Amino acid sequence: MPNRHEHRDEQAPDVFRDVRRWLWLVAGLIVAMVVVGGATRLTESGLSITEWKPVTGVLPPLNEADWREAFEKYRQIPQYRELFPDMDLARFKTIYAWEWGHRLLGRLLGLIFAGPFLWFLVRGKITGALRWRLAGIFALGALQGVVGWWMVSSGLVHRVEVAQERLAIHLLLASLTLALVLWTAAGLVPNYRDSLGAGAARLRVEAGALLLLVLVQIGFGGLVAGLRAGLVYNEWPLMNGRIIPPLAQLFDLSPWVVNFLDNITMVQFQHRIAAYLLLALALFHAVHAQKPALGRRAARRSILLAAFVGVQAGLGIATLVLAVPLWAALAHQAMAMGVLGMATIHRRKMD
Repeated sequence: MPNRHEHRDEQAPDVFRDVRRWLWLVAGLIVAMVVVGGATRLTESGLSITEWKPVTGVLPPLNEADWREAFEKYRQIPQYRELFPDMDLARFKTIYAWEWGHRLLGRLLGLIFAGPFLWFLVRGKITGALRWRLAGIFALGALQGVVGWWMVSSGLVHRVEVAQERLAIHLLLASLTLALVLWTAAGLVPNYRDSLGAGAARLRVEAGALLLLVLVQIGFGGLVAGLRAGLVYNEWPLMNGRIIPPLAQLFDLSPWVVNFLDNITMVQFQHRIAAYLLLALALFHAVHAQKPALGRRAARRSILLAAFVGVQAGLGIATLVLAVPLWAALAHQAMAMGVLGMATIHRRKMD
């Protein structure tokens, strides 16, 4: 956590204005990466590129011979043989475009972070703790590329899709990076802290719990996407006619702990329960924050955050009952990033 006095010098507003704008751009690109990644998953495009070439992979196939070579490599993996044996080259080009676009956006994001970071560093606009925090964020971004390939590689040999736990880790790492970028950007606004009165400590705990629960829920969502658990139990609030599925279905696998990762019924159920908890906590927090002594800015943000969570819950229900149409699923994923961003900024301003 940054030192409370590190941004107090008179030149800070002008210096950090450019840094903030750059970080907001980075945050926007991370959100775009998450949404495009979701589309890549939903369109079964993630395994279309079977190699990881961080530098030369920036270029797609440039002629018909290159396309046929890439297609032939895809035809060697289980996904093609077991799920799409009738796929032709034209369809392959479509799924290849999604995955290539996702990887290209990742490379672009790396350049847009690294270039300005070095420029600000050389010009002395970022120093001390801020310099190391931003370097750490860049390292997380680099790790994300490695984790992305680790995820893809899980679906190239013995599976027809990537491992759901690796997809969830990939999504969580992107979400954590986004939260750190927004946390840093919000902390560079002059006089960003709320003036909170009595009861502020409890309010901070609630806001921190909300932020943590949002991240947990995003991880659960990654498991749902990885297992395609949204394609079953397409009703709400019931699951096959019951609020709580039978324990025999929830703990169908052995050992029992693997049910939380591999059991479609449990994975969807835990995602639902976490959503209810998140909405309840957001509403409770919004009511609590309305006490006059706690400050108007925090009160307004708490209401907005609760509204974000409510909209996200509605999108989740729509995505489920409509059996995961692409538009609804992507809106749900994008709104998850909106909820995370709002929860991060809300908590940051309470320091």
